[in-house]
Amino acid sequence: MLSPHEIATLMVIRDTAPRLDIGHDELAALLRLEQVSLDAAVTGPASPRLTPRGDAVLLAFAGRRHVNLAARP
Repeated sequence: MLSPHEIATLMVIRDTAPRLDIGHDELAALLRLEQVSLDAAVTGPASPRLTPRGDAVLLAFAGRRHVNLAARP
């Protein structure tokens, strides 16, 4: 089960991933749980990105069941 901080971190990653400080404990937990991944950057630090699992958690939290995950960027 995710903590409220981890759910909030998923929402922040969804909305503002490039500006997120990736040193947070919540991010480490989400990486371990495969809720997010890190996209390698050509220059600068890697950017966190929701995995399909992380996206599904947020959609379930919002009460949406049927989703075309391929339609999300």
